[in-house]
Amino acid sequence: MRFQHIKEPEKLGSYSEEDVVFLLKDISNHINEQDNEQREKIIQNGGHYSEMLPIEYFPNEEYMDIFYKTLQDSKEKVARAVAQVGELIFKEKGEETVIVSLARAGTPIGILIKRYLKFKYKMNIPHYSISIIRGKGIDVNAVKYILNHHNEEGIQFVDGWTGKGAINGVLKEALDEFQKKYGIKISDKLAVLADPAYCVELYGTREDFLIPSACLNSTVSGLISRTVLRADLISDNDFHGAKFYREWLERDLSNLFIDAISKIFPSIHIEMSKLCTIDKNVYNQGIKEVKEIKDKYNIGDINLIKPGVGETTRVLLRRVPWKILINDVDNPNLKHILILAKDKQVPVEIYKNMTYSCCGLIKSKIRGNMD
Repeated sequence: MRFQHIKEPEKLGSYSEEDVVFLLKDISNHINEQDNEQREKIIQNGGHYSEMLPIEYFPNEEYMDIFYKTLQDSKEKVARAVAQVGELIFKEKGEETVIVSLARAGTPIGILIKRYLKFKYKMNIPHYSISIIRGKGIDVNAVKYILNHHNEEGIQFVDGWTGKGAINGVLKEALDEFQKKYGIKISDKLAVLADPAYCVELYGTREDFLIPSACLNSTVSGLISRTVLRADLISDNDFHGAKFYREWLERDLSNLFIDAISKIFPSIHIEMSKLCTIDKNVYNQGIKEVKEIKDKYNIGDINLIKPGVGETTRVLLRRVPWKILINDVDNPNLKHILILAKDKQVPVEIYKNMTYSCCGLIKSKIRGNMD
């Protein structure tokens, strides 16, 4: 089946088109950011997060020092995780592989997987980045565009990490609906760099460690905002939208991050025999722990609980946190979390009963100032 009336993508973001093609509509001149307090009030009164953009947080010098040090200290670990998940993907999809990363956290990881497979197998794997939104689903026009150019069997969805595992459910539901409507089955098996929620089969590691690209916002994600889906901005034939922060090109670290990890690939060796021994069982441990936190802290909405280093960082950068739970004050993965929490005057509490390194609890209108 060939889908009609699908638009061609426009050049977007600071990455090379050799690395990724964004299937997103540029809405840079049509949307303004709102501060976290405004957005939180709207969200908790029925508004949807995808209809707004947060004001991007620019870290201070101390925080940026942690980003650079984390990148230096963890680049081999990240490269090894990229190699493992890349090999698992290639083992399943082979030469038909088409990487479809979930914007925006999945984008740098998708680029790294593409670069690893090019280094290892001398193949230029196609890579697209598309929008998926909790509560609204996947960008159907973007999926149609990919299917106009590639076989569905090769499509591999990629994200940065798992939090509660919620995006798994969104992806599965969206692809089920797509199959019912168009008769095309696409695998909903998600691949991630880090799976601390123990909820996917294809992963680079299950350790909840600090992926350097989780530290920052657009300046490590191709200068692309979160994706937006709003009726006055996105028509029926459009891709989901995003803002391109062209004015920040001089502050952009997106390609620096990609290049730093890619340089490690020649020194990484993955024993193919060990790939067969990787635990692919799905335990969904993360959601069990989140439910325990929900009960312990009497939190009414599970969506106000954001576990893992990546999700907690997001909470501190663009939501209004009530409290941050950490497993160990000396955990090296949490230095930037502690700086952000101090900067935003968010209380931090030791909570040992979780496999995650940390967890962000978002302030609710019901909870108010319980502290």
